[in-house]
Amino acid sequence: MAYSDFTLSDLQTQFGIRNQVVDLFDDSSIQPLKLSDFLIQQLQEAEELPIKSEKARSELIISPILLELRRINNKFFTIYSGDVLVADRTRGLVGECDFILAKETGSFSINMPIITIVEAKKQDIELGINQCAAQLYGAKIFNEKSETILPKIYGCVTTADNWKFMSVENNLIIIDNTTYYKSEIGKVLSIFQEMINYYKIILVEQTNPQFN
Repeated sequence: MAYSDFTLSDLQTQFGIRNQVVDLFDDSSIQPLKLSDFLIQQLQEAEELPIKSEKARSELIISPILLELRRINNKFFTIYSGDVLVADRTRGLVGECDFILAKETGSFSINMPIITIVEAKKQDIELGINQCAAQLYGAKIFNEKSETILPKIYGCVTTADNWKFMSVENNLIIIDNTTYYKSEIGKVLSIFQEMINYYKIILVEQTNPQFN
């Protein structure tokens, strides 16, 4: 198997990973971030183009948003696109990931994944949720094997038009009850910023020198 082959039921049957749909964030308190003029221009130009493929959506919409987040946070994380995350080959926890945000910025290979992002195939959010859940669990196993203990790892499924956020904590996959839309990119950025702020706090609290 690979990450894209798993369902939520598979994760529960094989690994005891439950799932729950809740309000992952307090939507009423989310203040949209102001988009830079550069990002606004990029997204406006993308609207003018015939975006028909997943590759085009990744390059023209998703990547610019993630790069904006990286600029806002002074290159706090690295973006991996299309890399393979090997967590446990024997259990099928391996596969190509659309995007992984990793904390270890000096590494050529994936090191310390903190957010995994799935571009929903065939614009199907439900299929994307299954894959993202598997990748979240894979990221958790990957970090644990590297003796990196993160209480929570975040994820996101997107069609570039719709955005759904997730997380894994202990043996529970949490799926946000709210879907955000392309008209709410400021809110999408704000939620990503909450995630990054969480890791800035968690990693500073770690006593291992590699987190300093």
